[in-house]
Amino acid sequence: MKCPYCNFEDTRVIDSREINEGRTIRRRRECPTCKARFSTYEQVEILNLLVTKKNGSKEEYKKEKLEEAIRIATNKRMSEEDITQLVTDIEAEIHARGKCAISSRYIGDIALKRIKSKDEVSYLRFASVFKSFGSGKRFVKELNRLEKE
Repeated sequence: MKCPYCNFEDTRVIDSREINEGRTIRRRRECPTCKARFSTYEQVEILNLLVTKKNGSKEEYKKEKLEEAIRIATNKRMSEEDITQLVTDIEAEIHARGKCAISSRYIGDIALKRIKSKDEVSYLRFASVFKSFGSGKRFVKELNRLEKE
């Protein structure tokens, strides 16, 4: 791993620990040249996962799209750490299925469930886009359903 400060080619690991329930490894590193310390994070990357869209088309899974959708729905109601944790949890659930293709609906349902447990307002914002509320009546219906639970 290159040093981000002096670009020396070989840094050494001085500490490693698991975070996010063992889904991520945080490594503390030190550069032997400039003595700078920095952290790196290692986690599973979901590769070669195809997402089947509503219209039947398929595209490669992109973590950034999920993060951005959650970030927009939460609109500063959650910290970046909470958003990162949400995405990590969603990806772990997707990965646990062990399939190479998954529907966007399934991903959205997982995201809805996870967001709902964190923040109801963010849940409603995400649901309004994901479920394509075409009218205020559908939004109110979802709000009433949420209140009953």
